[in-house]
Amino acid sequence: METKTTDYVYDNVIQIEDAEASRKFIARVFAWMFVALGISAACAYLFAANPQLSSLLRDNETGKSNMMGIIVMFLPLVFIFISGRVFSRGSYLALAVVFIGFSAAMGISLSYIFYLYPVNTIAGVFITTAVVFGAMAVGGYITHQDLTKFGGIMVMLLIGIIVASVLNLLILHSSSFDLFISYIGVAVFTGLTAYDVQKLKRIGASGEIDGTVKSKVALMGALTLYLDFVNLFLMLLRIFGGNRR
Repeated sequence: METKTTDYVYDNVIQIEDAEASRKFIARVFAWMFVALGISAACAYLFAANPQLSSLLRDNETGKSNMMGIIVMFLPLVFIFISGRVFSRGSYLALAVVFIGFSAAMGISLSYIFYLYPVNTIAGVFITTAVVFGAMAVGGYITHQDLTKFGGIMVMLLIGIIVASVLNLLILHSSSFDLFISYIGVAVFTGLTAYDVQKLKRIGASGEIDGTVKSKVALMGALTLYLDFVNLFLMLLRIFGGNRR
């Protein structure tokens, strides 16, 4: 699911050196991201392991999704759209509720991977994703190189991946092309992780936004990094999870 939040207030923030404020902001962002990953992981496992819950989304014998399952697959996109509206007009509490709802919906929609891949494969790829993501997050935080232009290229490639994935799904139906897209996707989301962390670091060091607005930006930043992580995980799962059930 290649999705990406918009930059909202990111683009026009001027960096002001305030290392302590930046560290606190980044810590808040990652705290929310870990909360989201925990909620998603719990929901994914619950809706895969519990036959009663699973039957709400798919046939437990064939694994084929029913209408509710198809709706749930697209539900995270709805939450992303709502989060943008709430960010602009709503309160911090409302945005937090939407964020938690998105995390749960995303987890439920990801429960299908337990029907496609063995649990040990999923666990191994998750650990690999965490290591790669962590390395790039640290790199993005400590580097002194401006990644703005690099990030722009990554966003353009992301758009290309989305278009290519849709074409392959609807027209080409090529497993080789899907694997090629996955390799490109790993590179893109790896690069976006470093780019997004650097951008969030600059926001944290900026004095242009504060209070409730900064708290809301931290939530949107957590959503952005969450999507980087999940999409990187799914791309790696396509590559290394070749032995589908």
